[in-house]
Amino acid sequence: MRAAIARAGTLVVDEVAEPEPGDGHALVAVRACGICGSDLHTLRHAHRMVDVAEATGMGGAFDPDADFVMGHEYVAEVLELGPATDGVAVRPGDLVVSIPFLIAGADLVPLGFSNDYPGAYAERMLLTAGACLPVPNGLDARRAALTEPMAVGLHAVNKSGIERGCAAAVVGCGPIGLAIVAWLGARGIEPIVASDLSRRRRALAVELGAHVVVDPRDEPVFEAWRRVDGMRSLVVYEAVGVPGVLDEVIFAAPSQARVLVAGVCMEPDTVRPLIAVVKEINLQFAFGYDPAEFADTLRAIAEGEIDVTPFLTGSVGLDGVAAAFDALADPEGHVKILVEPGTPPGVTPLGDTHPAR
Repeated sequence: MRAAIARAGTLVVDEVAEPEPGDGHALVAVRACGICGSDLHTLRHAHRMVDVAEATGMGGAFDPDADFVMGHEYVAEVLELGPATDGVAVRPGDLVVSIPFLIAGADLVPLGFSNDYPGAYAERMLLTAGACLPVPNGLDARRAALTEPMAVGLHAVNKSGIERGCAAAVVGCGPIGLAIVAWLGARGIEPIVASDLSRRRRALAVELGAHVVVDPRDEPVFEAWRRVDGMRSLVVYEAVGVPGVLDEVIFAAPSQARVLVAGVCMEPDTVRPLIAVVKEINLQFAFGYDPAEFADTLRAIAEGEIDVTPFLTGSVGLDGVAAAFDALADPEGHVKILVEPGTPPGVTPLGDTHPAR
């Protein structure tokens, strides 16, 4: 079968072996897969990703110098169930999503970061059948593919402990920052103040529920918060992941603020702890999501509680994945590009698609 393969820091489309379902597996045909910021990082900095996995005991380390197929924000159609799948909730023909880990014997394989099992930048892949969730309510594949990244945003909001009566400041409106804005809006948090350098992403933040958006070059986010509120307890979401930003947030945030770090900084960084100490800043980090949050995200998208349409800005086939990676370097161009195997190679802009029912 065909796949977009990460090979020596580049993306090439080539043939790979057909996956064969083992015990507990489902063979699926990929219908859509989002390109994640971690995929962009991994293509260029795979060795660092491996170092982090080993240092944190996450396991699943792979050889970045050997071929691997990325893609972990997927929706797929079940083609075949392997042995030892009696009692699973899915059947051939079902459209499914799942947390991107494959149980392979005694190993837990992170899909998209493995030399042995392909991720979703491929025509077909293997999933853990028991972890597959059927896509409900006639939800289309494109929106269903947003389950994984939106679950990351939900987890960040949950970790922060924000409640109604608090204000929120979101620093950075990339896909994760925008997901945080959407969940905050769904929970009735106000005001939500968001900042980003990109005009397009500021506009999307408004569409997703932000009450005030600013270009930090014109007005710092905390000055905007003081202008429109300045009284409520403030929860800050750092979703940039660039060295120096966290220190700037700690320096400018009000005393007693809660700061939730969702941005993935790949470089060593420096903060001034004394400033955080004097201000009694509550600093929290968030990563991923749990199975309940993943399932709740799928339900919320399918029931129309949260609208992911604004995220969907482009689509490519396997032959266009490399071009899509380049396109995502421009924040004014795209937010989320979906890989849809079998479609034309060029990046096709996505307009309105059928709403979830």
